[in-house]
Amino acid sequence: MAAVATAIVSDLHLGTVSGADLARRPRVLERLLAVADEADRLVVLGDLLELRERPATAVLDDVASALSAIGDVTAGKPVVLVPGNHDHQLVAPALERERLAGVGPLAVAGEHPPRPGDLADRVAGLMPRSELTVAYPGVWLRDDVYATHGHYLDAHLTVPRVECLVAAGVERLGTRIGPDGPTSATDYEAIFTPMYALSHAIAQNARSRPATRRNNLSRRVWTLATDSGGSASARLRGQLVGRAAIPAAVAAINALGLGPFKPDISAEELRRAGLAAIGEVVGRLGVGADHVVFGHTHRAGPLPSDPEGDWTLPSGGRLTNSGSWVDEDVFLDGDGAANPYWPGRVVWLDESGPPRLETALDTDDLATTRA
Repeated sequence: MAAVATAIVSDLHLGTVSGADLARRPRVLERLLAVADEADRLVVLGDLLELRERPATAVLDDVASALSAIGDVTAGKPVVLVPGNHDHQLVAPALERERLAGVGPLAVAGEHPPRPGDLADRVAGLMPRSELTVAYPGVWLRDDVYATHGHYLDAHLTVPRVECLVAAGVERLGTRIGPDGPTSATDYEAIFTPMYALSHAIAQNARSRPATRRNNLSRRVWTLATDSGGSASARLRGQLVGRAAIPAAVAAINALGLGPFKPDISAEELRRAGLAAIGEVVGRLGVGADHVVFGHTHRAGPLPSDPEGDWTLPSGGRLTNSGSWVDEDVFLDGDGAANPYWPGRVVWLDESGPPRLETALDTDDLATTRA
């Protein structure tokens, strides 16, 4: 019997206003289709769609051809769709039906079949010959491999991103997770579902063709505070933000009881804090996997230059991040595929052995697409 190869991709964000979602571009889509064609099973590990910027109907209209092309390549193959925070609406109706039916606590892995009229059913309709299932908040890909988008980590992230601040506020006003000990997926959903529902509702009333990109405040602040190039005035502004404004704001946030957050927003701290936070989630959910694959942060790894211990869970398991298929121009600094935010990452999983992180895009692919 031939070995079964699973390809895991995440954070395609198809349908962005900015056009940063590369998988809609012909050359990049060709690379993604080659991955899907080679795989025996395709797992889309969250944020397939960008549903926070404009109405879902407008997004689906723009990405229909890309989804249909993926469906053609995966005809007769299992396709596992694991919703994330930017496309939570793909599973939200099913979760609400289960809640009203008194199904009980949300398991760490389970199938949530869509019904006619659900957004996930419309996605499935664009890929009619694929064996599409919706799993949430995660899926067991092997007895020793668990995969999830990873957005629950925002409840523990010490970097003061906007979404983390809102999550801290919701948690403080509503359901609180304890300082330690087990936490259920239902507890996390009590924090995040209201946030995601509000974001989705606002997007449905937005213009179908807004002129500017949304949801990028954190990136603008990071760019301003960490940019060491540019003019002297730009560097001075960055120093004021990084050394004065951010520490003062974080101190105020912590004083309100929303922390603890840290004023360090360096690339190293983003990596370290993200890994610590997903480790916290895995431990609280009681996921006893040898390997945990996640996305969400867009920061792929482990890479050869990464400290080995950072990617090891307290239980001894290993973390792997699937990166993204988005042009993160804020974080890309010219070092090519060695950059942890380089787009086009794929995690390959065989019937045995650890997950393998590979890159499907090269510098020519990105340069051509940008041009």
